Amino acid sequence: NNDWKALHGYYSDPAAMRYTVGQPLTEGATWRAMASMVGHWQLHGYGPYCVTQKKDSKIVGVVGFWYPADWPEPEIKWGLIPKFWGQGFASEAARQVLQVGLEHLPHLRLISFIDARNQSSIHVATAMGATLEKEVDFRDARFQIYRHRRRK
Repeated sequence: NNDWKALHGYYSDPAAMRYTVGQPLTEGATWRAMASMVGHWQLHGYGPYCVTQKKDSKIVGVVGFWYPADWPEPEIKWGLIPKFWGQGFASEAARQVLQVGLEHLPHLRLISFIDARNQSSIHVATAMGATLEKEVDFRDARFQIYRHRRRK
């Protein structure tokens, strides 16, 4: 489908990419990023979801489970197209993902793996009840591991 074109609004934005891949993606790289998310579902049986507005089904970003080979543990990730920042979409969607994880993937000990400079994502993680567990060096930056609660 063409969801990757809408998600390119996220992946092509320098501010949105600042704490993830570090630079905006081209259309081809955005397509490959979406293909990797589809592949994640095939490899793990879980993965990220495309988040849409209830009122018009407009894509606002991606939120879900993420566990690439070089990640410390499975995480709940989120990334929104900047015009949707600050409206509660990330928190609402991430809470739903956490609930899905508790119900359907209880064996996963979920984290959020966040660049230590990314105060907005740290706010989302702590608002969800996640607690800072430790800091690690990762890809030339300092990252924080926020642990999500395992209870419902």
